[in-house]
Amino acid sequence: MAEPKARRVTLADVAQAAGMSKSAVSMILNERPGTRLSEEAVKRVRAAAEELGYRPDPQAQSLRLGRTKSIGFISDQVTLTRYASAMISGVLDEAKAHDRTVLIAETRGDPAELARAVDAMLDRRVDGLLVGQMVARLIDVPQLPRDVPLVVVNGTTSRDHPSVLPEERTAGYTVAKHLVDAGHRRIGIVGDIPRLMNDPRGSATIPDRFAGMMAAFDEAGVVPERVEVDEWNPSAGYSGAHRILDAHPDLTAILACNDNVAFGVYQALGERGIRVPDDISVISFDDEELAEYHRPGLTTARLPYEEMGRRGVRMLLGESEPAHELVPMPLIVRESVRTLG
Repeated sequence: MAEPKARRVTLADVAQAAGMSKSAVSMILNERPGTRLSEEAVKRVRAAAEELGYRPDPQAQSLRLGRTKSIGFISDQVTLTRYASAMISGVLDEAKAHDRTVLIAETRGDPAELARAVDAMLDRRVDGLLVGQMVARLIDVPQLPRDVPLVVVNGTTSRDHPSVLPEERTAGYTVAKHLVDAGHRRIGIVGDIPRLMNDPRGSATIPDRFAGMMAAFDEAGVVPERVEVDEWNPSAGYSGAHRILDAHPDLTAILACNDNVAFGVYQALGERGIRVPDDISVISFDDEELAEYHRPGLTTARLPYEEMGRRGVRMLLGESEPAHELVPMPLIVRESVRTLG
């Protein structure tokens, strides 16, 4: 026969053991501001609570305080990519540091799923919502109650909610200047996507990345060659590298607009017997996992997904001003860029 389930220790039990009123015990154990009780009383209550194995009832606390100490994290892709795992790792670590529980939902980019996820989180009375995007773009979010804050990580919203974004303009400038400082003047850009330059629903950051790149090139008096592509993927990098080298075989460096493009560039260069970086240098953005394992390792600006997740939590909890915060993208220098002359 199964043993009966042990009864939960209550505040009344602690009060009886400590010889104090239930209200006084509640003030001490819930650390309410303005508590005026002696140090001896506080010690007696805490000792009784520890001896009895008292644990606060989270449901009762949430009803009393109007908070659940939980936050909702809704992403378009929380399980499919390394970037997603980095973002959720930052969210979970920062939430843990602030004694918060995280509820997670995934939408796979479906607006209807986003609306359902928001409703589900509100039904569970979360204290705030984080919406994480794998591709930084403008999205629509449902109307929320005024007392439920929302922060977008790696994106923006049509309602102008606070957001955390990568500092793409500075990263673009840093990447281009790295080539210029290495002595390169005959440079090709593989990955130009004109349709995204004025479309925040396609990308909220690509225009900034290009603006930074071109600012560095303009300062150095460099006019790079550019090849357009439809998507940032290895296939586009492969064909784009062949096209730009057919037209400009004297290039000393290729700037790929992200690591997926750079992987295709590496393949095309290998087919042509062109060595990286001895014959041509390659640089990129994002710091995909394979960037480190390419031979030679790819120099690239890292998208700071983990740090963006952390900052999103801090912003949601009011530790920083609700605004549009930019997170630096560090340049990860490996072996794919050669210094000339």
